[in-house]
Amino acid sequence: RHFIAVSSNIEAARAFGIDEERLFPIWDWVGGRYSLWSAVGLPVAIGCGMETFRALLAGARAMDQHFLSAPLDRNLPVLLGLLGIWYINFMGLPSHAVIPYAERLAKLPAYLEQLEMESNGKSADRDGRAVDYATAPVLWGATGTVGQHAFFQALHQGTQPVPADFIGVARPMSRYQDLHEQLMANLFAQTEALMRGQTADEARAQMAEEGLVAEQIDALLPFRIFPGNRPSTTILLRELSPPLLGMLIALYEHKVFTQSVIWRVNAFDQWGVELGKRLAEGLLPALRDGEGLEVHDASTRGLVAQYRAWRSEA
Repeated sequence: RHFIAVSSNIEAARAFGIDEERLFPIWDWVGGRYSLWSAVGLPVAIGCGMETFRALLAGARAMDQHFLSAPLDRNLPVLLGLLGIWYINFMGLPSHAVIPYAERLAKLPAYLEQLEMESNGKSADRDGRAVDYATAPVLWGATGTVGQHAFFQALHQGTQPVPADFIGVARPMSRYQDLHEQLMANLFAQTEALMRGQTADEARAQMAEEGLVAEQIDALLPFRIFPGNRPSTTILLRELSPPLLGMLIALYEHKVFTQSVIWRVNAFDQWGVELGKRLAEGLLPALRDGEGLEVHDASTRGLVAQYRAWRSEA
């Protein structure tokens, strides 16, 4: 009596014993990565309250309407989608980073990993023909406070440019205004540095100001030159409120759909995921008692055998 169910498999939920009054159905065409707006959002509503959840929905709807009606040259999801197409298909850059400068958005890169790569990570178009162009880039990221001391070195001086979305919030989410401004100064500085870089003359002048002698300057110069011209997009939110968070999530959803139309792939299937699930079902008996292991490849057989050997020692 203390369970509720959110499911597209109504009969299975009933068979489990869920009462009809505690059963929240979802349409079978709602993919997991697009399900926040459906009954799957019930835990969000419970955790935040219905007023907050409705505000989240209202923000998403506002972005829906913008995507539907705004001219293409001012349509934010379309512009983001076209930028992504430019980066991977014309510049040949297979990776894309998302870097929020807000700890409350720390999970956003992981959320977008699923949205983008599960939607458009396809090698067959909608007509079943193999594509001969790149589709979804590898999407990854972390908050700016973590990223600056983890992977920003590669963004600035690595051999492979990585397009990046920087997300900032204008109004602080706490009383620490000074710390918030330090955070935002770092965001704007990083994107400026990625764009401008640093020339040899600029590096020489900086080291001279630091009091280094000519021999030291010559030795350090190759390491203090930044190529610049590294692409980034900055998304600045007025505040991190439920409506604006809804708009942000919907912005990326419609960006993904825009790209799927241009790439002519189906953003809403996930057959690659299903293959792994099916193989896992077959491997479960093999892990338990070795049954059916002969149909798998030599590498998998060896891994399962080692797993079973070590498990038996426990």
